[in-house]
Amino acid sequence: MIRSLILGALLLGLPFAAAAQAPAGPVPVGTVLARREAIGKTADFVGRVEAVQRVDVRARVSGWLEAILFKDGQKVAKGTPLYKIERGQFQAALGQAQGALLRAKAARELTIIQLDRAEELYRRQAGTAVARDQAKAADEQAQGQILSDQSALQTAQINLDYTTISSPIDGQVGRTLVTVGNVVGPDSGVLTTIVSIDPMYVSFPVSQRDFLQAQRSGEGDASKIKIRLRFVDGTEYPELGQVDFVNVNVDRATDTILVRGTVPNKKGQLVDGQFARVQLLIGEPQQKVVIPQSALLADQGGVYVFVVEDGKAVVRRVKPGGEHGTDVIIDSGLEGGEQVIVEGLQALRPGAPVTARPVAGSLERR
Repeated sequence: MIRSLILGALLLGLPFAAAAQAPAGPVPVGTVLARREAIGKTADFVGRVEAVQRVDVRARVSGWLEAILFKDGQKVAKGTPLYKIERGQFQAALGQAQGALLRAKAARELTIIQLDRAEELYRRQAGTAVARDQAKAADEQAQGQILSDQSALQTAQINLDYTTISSPIDGQVGRTLVTVGNVVGPDSGVLTTIVSIDPMYVSFPVSQRDFLQAQRSGEGDASKIKIRLRFVDGTEYPELGQVDFVNVNVDRATDTILVRGTVPNKKGQLVDGQFARVQLLIGEPQQKVVIPQSALLADQGGVYVFVVEDGKAVVRRVKPGGEHGTDVIIDSGLEGGEQVIVEGLQALRPGAPVTARPVAGSLERR
């Protein structure tokens, strides 16, 4: 951005010699005070925002889709019903399982009586060991049948419960991919997707050299490294995040290591899958001079700005040190507090008298 502004200034012909035809009277200009801010060293990367939790919702039983219980894009809590599948056949299966369990329990009561009778006859020597053993085996078979029928009843109840498909997490539901009236089941694919909202992950590849430098600045603890996000339109995300994971291996194809940060997202500004510029905030912030990028000019001698001194436009050669939002950091040439001219530059020449007025927003920058 800074480079393009400088190139534009050169193409517009803003060197000192070209300004010789400026009017002799005071030139009205707009100014902004150069301000000092605590700014840390940064390293920029390109990352992708990811939801901490992402669930593809599927049907676990087959049946006719009876109802859709949400609106596309709706925020849902864990356990919120999303879809309903027809229940008739599953209620019938549950009834059959309940009946089978009752029959098994009744059969068990009979085998208990028969076993008691066979043991009593054997003690009296009126029955045989074979008859007793047969009664015992029948009783154990009856117990096994009860366990089997209890499991079948549990399965039938689970299948019936699956006819209501609920959200497994808190989050935001996407658009539904099926409509009422379709037959859905385990093989019918994803019905919709739910993603968690707050917090969000942002993952980005970092060269080994850059990350080692950042890690040393964070006293060896990656969790102390803060991150700042900037959207593709250049606006800055207001919340800072922090590194929470560094991958255990290096990508041999790119010689980078995948780093992940966690960023608060209470207002839902971050969206799963979007790209963002990621800044690692390295080391302790230092006081730097910051001015608007619109103040920068360039000629064959380098980059300069006009400042107001004693009612005149004075040239200050500066060394830009990188972007800071919509502003630019000045490494040398300004001390802070100067009235930097940002409007009326086309009519200026060095030493020209000026009438300065603060531009909109300059008071907020003090």
